[in-house]
Amino acid sequence: MSRGPKVYLTRRETFSASHRLHSVHLSENDNTQIYSKCNNPNGHGHNYVLEVTVVGHIDSNTGMVMNISDLKTLIQMHVLDLVDHKNLDLDVEYFRSKKLVSTTENLIVFIWQQLFSTIEHYNNNNSAQLYEIKIYETEKNIVVYRGE
Repeated sequence: MSRGPKVYLTRRETFSASHRLHSVHLSENDNTQIYSKCNNPNGHGHNYVLEVTVVGHIDSNTGMVMNISDLKTLIQMHVLDLVDHKNLDLDVEYFRSKKLVSTTENLIVFIWQQLFSTIEHYNNNNSAQLYEIKIYETEKNIVVYRGE
């Protein structure tokens, strides 16, 4: 199979989730000072925008880096089904068991871990690899992760 040009392919999805920014490693006072209104005991929610980018060479037979429909399915199964309309702190084992603060920084690492090997395994002989994940927590707060 000949390798075509290297291309970055991005799929955008949205999901809604609630959480409370609260660290078991900090005092109540420190949590309140650091996280402010995001430390509300009843939590708060976001309508997140998720962008998943894969990189690879265009397959000469299919004309694609990766079938975008397959990428959509992998994101749905391995991310959205776990976080959409969930309380990240209570419903997502990753945060509950590790007692991690459900910041967008920790959320993006979780999503990377969910997708990295899945995309690598899916592609077997194809060149597509997970390149970057971007989460828009709000229009002004954006987190980017490349597995580093």
